[in-house]
Amino acid sequence: MKIDLTETTSSKINQALVSARRAIGTPAIGMVLTLVIVTDEENAYDALKSAGDASREHPSRIIAVIKRASRSPRARRDARLDAEVRVGSDAGTGETVVLRLHGELANHAQSVVLPLLLPDAPVVVWWPEGAPTDPAKDPLGALAQRRITDTYSAEHPIEELAVRAATYSPGSTDLAWTRITPWRSMLAAALDQQPAEVIGATVEGESDNPSCELLAMWLADRLGVPVERTYSEGPGLTAVRMETKNGVIVLDRADGSLATLSMQNQPDRAVALKRRDTAELLAEELRRLDPDNTYESTVKFGVDKLHAGGEVKAAPVEEKPAEAEQKAPAAKKAPAKKAAAK
Repeated sequence: MKIDLTETTSSKINQALVSARRAIGTPAIGMVLTLVIVTDEENAYDALKSAGDASREHPSRIIAVIKRASRSPRARRDARLDAEVRVGSDAGTGETVVLRLHGELANHAQSVVLPLLLPDAPVVVWWPEGAPTDPAKDPLGALAQRRITDTYSAEHPIEELAVRAATYSPGSTDLAWTRITPWRSMLAAALDQQPAEVIGATVEGESDNPSCELLAMWLADRLGVPVERTYSEGPGLTAVRMETKNGVIVLDRADGSLATLSMQNQPDRAVALKRRDTAELLAEELRRLDPDNTYESTVKFGVDKLHAGGEVKAAPVEEKPAEAEQKAPAAKKAPAKKAAAK
């Protein structure tokens, strides 16, 4: 069931939701969270479809915020809220509200969204693309316990990783990190089967793929070894090689679907490692709403190490100021040499 509202208010939208539920005979609701999607008209359809598919696992109220700010001097007078309410088969297993904010109202989206949040339920905000520099300080992001971004959609993904590291707050996460969950699980399981000291690793994948960089940083951070970053034509992440004292462990996925796991003294095994769609990634993120400490440690490990000689160094970021202090005395000696020459 769909209800279109023009030049409306948050109160009228809530009334429309109640009326729609009664009209289809389901006045009782069992939604577990509110998912706020901040997007534009171009990407709204795909984002809503992914959120609707994810809601089959996590029944939720989905609120899509589409801003249509105007640069006209009449923007304040042209402020208007249009909405579309979807309930029943048109909204997955929950409810969907599409908000179109016109004019000056686009700068106050939090005031419109706040009355529509489910009471006593977690709030998740997702930016499919165009995420703010600091999601936690964004007016909409401040309403949420979980904030989801996607560095893969940025114009410069690797630079965006550095921004995410600098502005990280508990509850922030990235779909580029979610994409490597099966890889991390498979590599950890391989080391459980063949426990040995890892002395080095190599991560192979597309050059501007942030998931590849995050996996390299995760290996360097957790194993404390240098990780070489090599490039391939993809798709996405294609191979990981870990050098151990008992031999080499290789996880190779050439076609984006089926991977081969090779270990010393064991036959090669085919493992399912397909590239997942956005709905699956979103559903995984909604399973846990507490801070992801592993992601925090990885993203803060240091993006500046990624392209230093093709290796991700295991030295912590905090050592850099110490290196600067060691160089300082040498810089002070230079004027003394010039004075001697005079």
